[in-house]
Amino acid sequence: MNEINISQRQIDKLYEKLDKEAETSGYHLNPDKEFTRELIEGLLVNEKRYGYWSCPCRLATAVKEKDLDIICPCDYRDQDLSEYDTCYCGLYVSVVILNGEKKITKIPERRPPKAERGKIEKKSGNVTAGISKLSKPVWRCKVCGYLCARDAPPEVCPICKAKKERFERFLE
Repeated sequence: MNEINISQRQIDKLYEKLDKEAETSGYHLNPDKEFTRELIEGLLVNEKRYGYWSCPCRLATAVKEKDLDIICPCDYRDQDLSEYDTCYCGLYVSVVILNGEKKITKIPERRPPKAERGKIEKKSGNVTAGISKLSKPVWRCKVCGYLCARDAPPEVCPICKAKKERFERFLE
């Protein structure tokens, strides 16, 4: 078995970075620092394995294009936080959990089963009704919903810090 070694220094460095980014973006890391450091170690292990931060609580395929929805922060984080005050793995929590007013409970998996992932199609609503031809395409961050009109998506989402491959073409 090929063991991947991650140093405590690497974990601490990423912990501080994620904590700072989370707080400046309106999110919070789990207050259980030992648990949170274990999750961060999982992110670092997955980065060495696959080249990206696959969520440590889900099985990755090792094919980035198939795992885009589970690259941390995953596509499901905000909805999980909204409904359950924590994301699926427990890395991100709401202020009520941060303040100890509520305990983390198990939440259901939102990610569709593998067999269904390729079959999911975007719902085609009439979002372009009344819009004349746009001069630039509109890009949507699949993590937080941020929209921007430009030739290509931004390298990093200014709201949630998701990378550009987490954007989808929203309007043409």
